Amino acid sequence: MKVRVLILPKRGLLDPEGRAVKEMLLDGGFDVKDVKVGKVVELEVGEGTDIKTLVEKYLVNPLVEEYVIE
Repeated sequence: MKVRVLILPKRGLLDPEGRAVKEMLLDGGFDVKDVKVGKVVELEVGEGTDIKTLVEKYLVNPLVEEYVIE
């Protein structure tokens, strides 16, 4: 079973990469309201794998990141 996990910084926390990308795009003349830079982790796991536990224990820092399992 293939799983994608989208990991982003939590709302309200500093996202220096997102801020840098936003400033670059604004300098390029693009009308950008907000940018968040995160990461995508693609996994291929066996049936019955506890994906939520896997993600929360090994992939995400719950203090500063939030995630979506697709």
